[in-house]
Amino acid sequence: MVLLIFAILFGNLVTLAVVLGTKHFHTPQGYLKASLAVADVAVGIFVVPLSVYAEVYLMVTDSAPEWTSYNSQSVSFHPCNIIGPIFAGCTLVSITTIFLLTIERSIAVLRPLHKDSVITRKRTTILIILSWVGSFFLAVSPMVFSSEIALEYNSCSRMCNYALGTIGEFPSQAWNILLLFPAFDFTLLGGTVVINIISLSSIRQHSRRRKHLAETECQSTNKPTFSDIKAAKTIGTLTVAFTASFTPIAVFVVGNVLGNKWCNFSFFAFWILATNSCWNVIIYSVWDQKFRLRAHKLLMPFQRKDTTKT
Repeated sequence: MVLLIFAILFGNLVTLAVVLGTKHFHTPQGYLKASLAVADVAVGIFVVPLSVYAEVYLMVTDSAPEWTSYNSQSVSFHPCNIIGPIFAGCTLVSITTIFLLTIERSIAVLRPLHKDSVITRKRTTILIILSWVGSFFLAVSPMVFSSEIALEYNSCSRMCNYALGTIGEFPSQAWNILLLFPAFDFTLLGGTVVINIISLSSIRQHSRRRKHLAETECQSTNKPTFSDIKAAKTIGTLTVAFTASFTPIAVFVVGNVLGNKWCNFSFFAFWILATNSCWNVIIYSVWDQKFRLRAHKLLMPFQRKDTTKT
């Protein structure tokens, strides 16, 4: 868990340094990547350290912290009242941001002539703000709209989860509210996958046309550039990685609503999702050469100076 905190913070702080410190990345796509990195940093600062603290406390004292024995309705202040919505909100921000990245790349690939007029920094900034506000509103909605739902530290997943308060079985209202999460997430992820398939199909058709035409000067004005194609493949990889990491959580939430405990499965599901917060920088480094070179210069400043002197 401690290594995971380091990996999340290191990778996403490098991403923020590259995106914010390089003029080339001051684009709508760069803003969205920065938003995604901020959400992942929040997971590394708030969510994972609480679990580390609870586990270290248990190992040192042979007993769990007292607050882990109660839910948020049983005490005046519970750490999960803060950490639970942060984890849920950041997860929803990640999903909406990947969806917006997919939309941005699909326009660049399918309608390259309209890209600059449709996708602007101002519009992207507004969409980022709306995604954060909407995601965190949805994250706190279970407690706002139902007095039967509380937050607790789950000994199986070792994270703060939504749970029932003092009622022994799920009433229909709480059942419907908790199902909002997988319904919303899979709707966005499903749309993201479909849009990625359309964009990648268009890229494949474009590649075939280039092979059959020796001179395509007239086509170059209305076809996606090489950087747009690479960026679309990067976003496609992000979508696959996040879908793979989020699917176990959605299955667990549905199963939990239906009354299944799935203790071991919940541990792997939540921590697979948490590890997704350190994958993005690896994906960027593999697919984006400019990002990789800038990150290398950022991390190896002395090597750069020696090369310049030589």
